[in-house]
Amino acid sequence: MSPFDPLREQLAGAAAAFGTGLVDDVEQALKAELEIFPVCHHSPASALAMARRLREKQPKVIYLELCEDLRPVLDELRNCRLPVALQAFATDIEGFPPEWAPLSVIAPITESSAEYQAIAYALDTPGVEIVLVDRSVDHVFQWEPRERGEAVGVEIGDLRPRFAELEEHLLHHGKVRHWSEWWDQYVEQPLVGADYDTYRQVMVLIGSLFRRLRPQGNEMDEDRERYMWTRMREHLAATGADPDTCLYVCGAFHAASPVMGEHLDITPRTATRWLYGLIPSSHSAIEEQFGLAPGSVSIASATWSKAVKRSGVTPYQLGSKSKARALPPPTPLERDDRLSGFLTQPPALDGFDEAELLGWCVDIVRLARRNGYLASTADAIAIYETSILLAGMRNRKRPTPYDFQDAAVTCIEKDVVPGRRDVRRLCEIMLGGDRIGQVGYDSLPPLARDVLDRLEPLGLDLQKRTLSRALMNLDLNPELAPCSDLLWMLRYLLPEGAVKPIMGSRRLGERSIQESWDLWLGKHQRELIELGYEGVTIEQVMEQRLRRAAWDPKATARRGAGRGGGLHPVPRQPQVHRRARGAGGGAALGRADRGRRARGAAQDQTAARALPVVRRRAARLVRGVRHGGLRALLHAAAERLRR
Repeated sequence: MSPFDPLREQLAGAAAAFGTGLVDDVEQALKAELEIFPVCHHSPASALAMARRLREKQPKVIYLELCEDLRPVLDELRNCRLPVALQAFATDIEGFPPEWAPLSVIAPITESSAEYQAIAYALDTPGVEIVLVDRSVDHVFQWEPRERGEAVGVEIGDLRPRFAELEEHLLHHGKVRHWSEWWDQYVEQPLVGADYDTYRQVMVLIGSLFRRLRPQGNEMDEDRERYMWTRMREHLAATGADPDTCLYVCGAFHAASPVMGEHLDITPRTATRWLYGLIPSSHSAIEEQFGLAPGSVSIASATWSKAVKRSGVTPYQLGSKSKARALPPPTPLERDDRLSGFLTQPPALDGFDEAELLGWCVDIVRLARRNGYLASTADAIAIYETSILLAGMRNRKRPTPYDFQDAAVTCIEKDVVPGRRDVRRLCEIMLGGDRIGQVGYDSLPPLARDVLDRLEPLGLDLQKRTLSRALMNLDLNPELAPCSDLLWMLRYLLPEGAVKPIMGSRRLGERSIQESWDLWLGKHQRELIELGYEGVTIEQVMEQRLRRAAWDPKATARRGAGRGGGLHPVPRQPQVHRRARGAGGGAALGRADRGRRARGAAQDQTAARALPVVRRRAARLVRGVRHGGLRALLHAAAERLRR
């Protein structure tokens, strides 16, 4: 008998217990009183399985892992172009340290996500109720406080290893560069074509694996699970809904929960006043917020489009006019072992993927030529062969978009990038690009709608993301004067570049005859929406900010008058007066040039003499603001400018 036999038996027993625990978690999730649908965030496989299951089961109640007080915002998704983000925002906070303000919670939603399929099904199907069961945004900060100025991102199914050693091990042995590539190769692609029972068991198994590899530090996740199961049991008791007609959508990490039957005493919310709305999002913003690889969300969107065409499944979309088809009664869920066959069966390269790879190679060469690269048909052939070669070196049965990107960079990229975009960026554009969402007019807050209505006389489509030029002749069209006043205020309130004056100025006692503006409100829609959290009209927000600046303990006459926004003229380039010489070094200025320089010097001297007057007026304005007469002063100033 070897002296290490007891240790060997102990290790074998621990490994057996670990493996048995994984299988027990899967079996427990399948036997739960509610049907649990495990998902991963922005996963095409999860979205496709969700669309299939919703058409088969047609549940009457959907419990969704999302902040419960965001429910009224879901109805506004009908008027939006995805991706967008649900947002909860608070500036006047109570019960939290003042330095945390403002508080913000963001939950992005894309079309290739399981939660959007569930939301679209519930909102467009009569008699279906969707219930958000996760902790409120107020409890998010009660349980998980953040630093000042940092927005908290909320996502469904954050499925990722919780310690760096495991992730590094998986990336090294998987021969991939980042976690998004590993997930796409070993989980996403194999599960896209799997049946629902296989998908469900595999996702619960992965969630259980990541959970058991970090036995310590799951206390907050377990409290969240107690919160959600408490809310679901309360809803079932209050409505009398049949659990067989309900569906619980949560992250795979929470599907293998050991606290399903436990109750949580939910603490009351603080007195913080939360405001809710929608803001535009983008693929790149989602990747940056949640630490995903660049281009991974765009690749997921391309995988979603391919999977929909390939499977023939009709996804749910808000506002779609597709007629509901009569479906057979749902078949009962099977509890047979689907894991063994899935884990031992590698995916095979089929003709559809080869045709897709050929199309990518041709398209990237065409796009590269348009951007200045000297690419040819030979490069397209080289990219195709290199993609297959890289996939083989990385133990893959078929090339992935990541293999294609590396092959394109190897075959096309040279020492110098001829344009603004390199080959890797061109691949991301070809696979879908950085899709940017937009919030529709009907879903905008009152302030944003008021701004667009008041600027309607300009005759411009201010919701598009391209730059617009507004030309106003205030003498010939005096009805445009309110638009001019609004633009000067927006210049003060919005970031630089959103509203930019090209011609015209705004001084006390003066009025511009003509004005020219560059407007980029569509690109800065999020900033315009967040102004709506501060007030109902632009004038109200302007007054609040000026009042705060005037009553600031460090306020001065210069600071109280505001920054160089809509209250000051467009800065001019300083005139440099010196003796100029021509190209030969001895030619003097012409008579016209000397006259122009002399007039400029005289104007500068006049402006210098008027500077004390301007300072006195600014100081008087600040004193008036501090005595509470801001509204009257603004009204008087506006009337004087009009005269």
